[in-house]
Amino acid sequence: MDTPVDRVRLLIERSDMSQGEFAQAVGLDASKMSKSLTGARKLSSLDVARIAEIGAVSVDWLLTGEEDAVAMAARAEDGSNMGAAAAMAERITELRGSATATGRMRSVVSVEVPRSGQWSADGESLAAAALACVAATDVFLAQDLAKEIDDHFGVDVGVVDLGDEVDGLCARTSVAVAILAAPTPIFARQRFTLAHELGHVLAGDDQGLHIDEDVYAGSRQESEQRANAFAAAFLMPEGYLRDRVTGALDDAAFANLALDLKVSPSALAIRLKRLRLIDGMTQATHQSMTMREAQRLTGRGDEASAASHLAMQGRPPATLGRDLYGAYLEGAMTLRPYASLLGVDPESLRSSLESRGV
Repeated sequence: MDTPVDRVRLLIERSDMSQGEFAQAVGLDASKMSKSLTGARKLSSLDVARIAEIGAVSVDWLLTGEEDAVAMAARAEDGSNMGAAAAMAERITELRGSATATGRMRSVVSVEVPRSGQWSADGESLAAAALACVAATDVFLAQDLAKEIDDHFGVDVGVVDLGDEVDGLCARTSVAVAILAAPTPIFARQRFTLAHELGHVLAGDDQGLHIDEDVYAGSRQESEQRANAFAAAFLMPEGYLRDRVTGALDDAAFANLALDLKVSPSALAIRLKRLRLIDGMTQATHQSMTMREAQRLTGRGDEASAASHLAMQGRPPATLGRDLYGAYLEGAMTLRPYASLLGVDPESLRSSLESRGV
């Protein structure tokens, strides 16, 4: 299987369809498929995307014969407690590959800062540079952080089931970068996970698949220290905190600040102490506060409940969904990739859309 054409022939053989039936499924007439297989006609990027879709393979494999790092990692994790997370990462990146083949590609925002070798300091510098890229919007205050990262950083971000004991992951192929976080009622944890994974992405860590089982585990690994420092500085920017904390911080003011930032009281206390905005004794007092106590002190239980409800809602990457659906409307691909992203049966989705006149 030295060429893409050889791999197309293999897919036809595996499909239990005739060459003509396969061509029809792809959206080509039999003569065009025949010419493509004999070299008289070059496969277009649209043809490649449709063939990969029908053959249930990645565009990368069809073009190169090689699996990307995410696919290989997913196979390696199969059957482990991280297998479901790895499989989801593979699915999302493959779908972005299909969208890219139709001309719908994304570019991750480039954020570069000098590397000092001090991992926590580098993470904080990276966070400051990332926030400067989106200075017009206070991303860190947004209710839906997943959407904001997706919108502003060129990364496909979703909240999806990743199996047991996995908080989040980031995945990178030659054409896709994705961040996925697990649904949880603990909204502060999910936001920290999303920011932590963004730190990995912007730092260029783990060019294939990186899975975090527990972002609060306190790993000694350098890249984890940097990602944690990034998350803290991204969600609790120094400038914002210095503007808010200008004197003594009583329990109610501290609780309000934690809920404004949608971070845990413990994380906020540690961050304030690192910036020397509070002393060690005040840190110890505030760090022991629970989120429940913060809500009771501020009377903001309804607001926190809404944040928890959102954090529990599974939602696939929004931009990827728009791109796949747009490609379907333009006839660049079938409805199957969009249905796969939503986790629904293609025919049921088609019937639902047609019943609404779409």
